[in-house]
Amino acid sequence: MSKIIVFFCVMVALSHQIYAQNSPKDYLDAHNVARAAVGVGPLVWNEKVAKYAQAYTNVRSKDCGMQHSGGPYGENLAAGTWKVSAKEAVKMWLDEKPLYDVQTGLCMGGGMDCRHYTQVVWRNTRSVGCAHVSCPNGWTFVTCNYDPPGNYIGERAY
Repeated sequence: MSKIIVFFCVMVALSHQIYAQNSPKDYLDAHNVARAAVGVGPLVWNEKVAKYAQAYTNVRSKDCGMQHSGGPYGENLAAGTWKVSAKEAVKMWLDEKPLYDVQTGLCMGGGMDCRHYTQVVWRNTRSVGCAHVSCPNGWTFVTCNYDPPGNYIGERAY
C-alpha cells in the first residue's frame, strides 16, 4: 500500500512540474519580461485565445507541421524534438531580436526573419493565449496567439 502512495505522490509531483513549465503564468512571464525590456506594457492571458490555440494544436498534434492556422489572431509557432517548455518556445522567438532594425521597423535585409520577435513585443497587442501538444513523432508543437495581432507593414513594433 505504501509503495502505491509513494508512486502516486511522485506522479503528482511530476505532472505538476510538467504543467508548471507550460502554465499561463509561464507563457506570460516569458513574454512580459521581453516586453518590459523594450518599454511596452504587459500582456494578459486570454482564455478565448488560449482555446483557439488549443484547438489548433490539436489539429497539428498528428504531425507537428509548422503551418500557420490562418486565423484571426497573430500567431507564433514553435516545435522541437524535445518537450519544449513555454520559456523555451518564447526564447526561440526572442532570439530573432538582433534581426530587428528598430530605426526602420523592418527585419534586417528586408526579410521576415524577425517577425516572431516583433509579434511578442508588438506594442498594441494586449493579450495572449498559448497551447502545446506532443506529437506521435516525439516532437512538441507550441502555438501562441495574440490579440489584437501585430506585424503590420509600415508600423514599428515599439
